[in-house]
Amino acid sequence: MEVLPDIVAAEPRVVFCGLAGAASTTLRDHYYETPGNSFWESLHLSGFSPRRLRPDEDRLVADLGLGLTDLVGHWDPRSVELDALAAKLETWRPDWIAFTSKAVAAEAARADGVRRPGLGPRDWYLGGAQVFVLPGVSGANQRHDYDGRPTRLAWWRDLAALAL
Repeated sequence: MEVLPDIVAAEPRVVFCGLAGAASTTLRDHYYETPGNSFWESLHLSGFSPRRLRPDEDRLVADLGLGLTDLVGHWDPRSVELDALAAKLETWRPDWIAFTSKAVAAEAARADGVRRPGLGPRDWYLGGAQVFVLPGVSGANQRHDYDGRPTRLAWWRDLAALAL
């Protein structure tokens, strides 16, 4: 299983969290580098970044007061390393942990005994950080409705308004 090293600012406002250890066989060198992934565009268009960063510039998120990490998952038996993520969050002390898809948030919620969350800010805290659930950034996630919003970007802008 491949897990990228965390990239986190000294005092992050938001830590974005994906899922590592999924069934994907794609090896990656950088966060959100798969073709069609909208993470970097969404980060920019929502106001978190002054320009669209490339995946190979992922280390620059720390300069923006942000962080990148993954929830590590295992599928035989099915589990996620939620305690490890919570411990990291307690150390980093961000205001928000933003899961980058409902699927990632659902895995964390299942492990934490929390009801499967919808999009947006949740009344749920992990390691002291409030949970915000973003629509999936995968290029495969092309819907006509994102929990009442026409685009994924609306949710990103809500998070930016809360965090910035």
